[in-house]
Amino acid sequence: MIDAAASPFRPWTPPRRTRPMPFLPFLWQSWRDPLLIWSERHFTEPQLYGKGPMGAILVVSHPEGVRRVLTENAANYEKGDLQRRVLGPLLAEGLLLAEGEAWRRARRILAPLFTPARTQKTAARMAQVCAGRVKGWKLEYGARVLDIDHEMSGLTFDILSAALFSDELEGDARGFEQALNRYLRIGARIDPLDVINAPGWIPRLGRAASAGSARFFEDRVGRLVAARRKRMEAGETAPDDLLSALLSARDETDGAALTNREVAANILTFILAGHETTARTLGWALHLISRSPQTAARLKAEADAFDVSDPGWAAALPWTRAVIEEAMRLFPPAPTLMRRAVAADVIGGQAIEAGTTVIVSPWIIHRHETLWDDPNAFRPERFLPENRKAIDRYAYIPFSAGPRVCIGAAFAMQEAMIALATILRAAEVEAITPVEPRPTHQITLRSRAPMRLRLRARRNRAKAQSSAR
Repeated sequence: MIDAAASPFRPWTPPRRTRPMPFLPFLWQSWRDPLLIWSERHFTEPQLYGKGPMGAILVVSHPEGVRRVLTENAANYEKGDLQRRVLGPLLAEGLLLAEGEAWRRARRILAPLFTPARTQKTAARMAQVCAGRVKGWKLEYGARVLDIDHEMSGLTFDILSAALFSDELEGDARGFEQALNRYLRIGARIDPLDVINAPGWIPRLGRAASAGSARFFEDRVGRLVAARRKRMEAGETAPDDLLSALLSARDETDGAALTNREVAANILTFILAGHETTARTLGWALHLISRSPQTAARLKAEADAFDVSDPGWAAALPWTRAVIEEAMRLFPPAPTLMRRAVAADVIGGQAIEAGTTVIVSPWIIHRHETLWDDPNAFRPERFLPENRKAIDRYAYIPFSAGPRVCIGAAFAMQEAMIALATILRAAEVEAITPVEPRPTHQITLRSRAPMRLRLRARRNRAKAQSSAR
């Protein structure tokens, strides 16, 4: 039997400052790990406003303010130059960074590609890919200690390759993972020169060091897009996948198609914002499960009955979904959303001027003491269907919200649920050390050191099921 009164697991939490940080140390910490710039006040006060060398900054952490920025007056809050300087060399023409009419056009074209019906069509293929990855671990021959970050990156890349490219990138997972790791570790960090808005002609060392990774992505994806378009224009039958859909998509207003460069930029966006974020979510979820036997027992019971061919499979995995959502609460894949006010506005009673930097941080909001009971504890029951309705829509934003909500949110959630159920149907997941993995902000929220867990084959499913009742 599960002990409902068992104390919940509390993962390691970075220390919070109690004093203001001088400007130069702030720049250094922003480059090294932005998670450590936040103070205790950020997690207890609804919003904080200040002016300094970087201009006016407002950190908004209450649902009404978040709604104002992301939904009610979303047109007034653009991504801003800092994010474009950091990610622009790779994703400049993708949906993530586009603004204004360019964004609206891209969204119109891409939205039909992520309908619930189209997403559901990929479920069986996702399950097949997950089963193949788990089989490759050969757990029947003995327990294995796995680098979970690496394994989840490989798994989500394989799923993305199958769904986007009909496996035409099969075999490239290792190269993409290495290039992505290098890009996130070096090239996609916030450079102090970007923070102070230094001229673009001044070299950014991190960007220069990661230029090879960017070229790898652009060349590999660019060649794939060009080859598929040539095949389609020649009248050949193309695979029914997302790449073909992107190349066939037309703007309903003028019939225009995406250019090869736009298609490639959006594919790279899906790799960064889809493959990478889902991999990190699965890694953190498995870490949390490894420290919570009661939760693991519930998930294994659900996994044993999991059948992707059943149209109601998702509704039959309430604890699996809840664990994934709680993992994204504690470890949001995109820890910070930055916006720039185009015109003056008022948020939470604070008047702001045009040009003000507005920060909406899921890392802060998801652990804010006024919004959550025991915010640093792993309590997936918060997200069970009977409790989920009590959570304010703007207190939980792992996929952002409003017009710019993540277009692939349903795809990512489906992928994560199928992957977790497939893994837990086959394996016990065990921690190998009491030392906690420490999160660090590198565009996404990653573990500072490789996250390693022991997986062993489950020997007696019937026993596992009875222990979860």
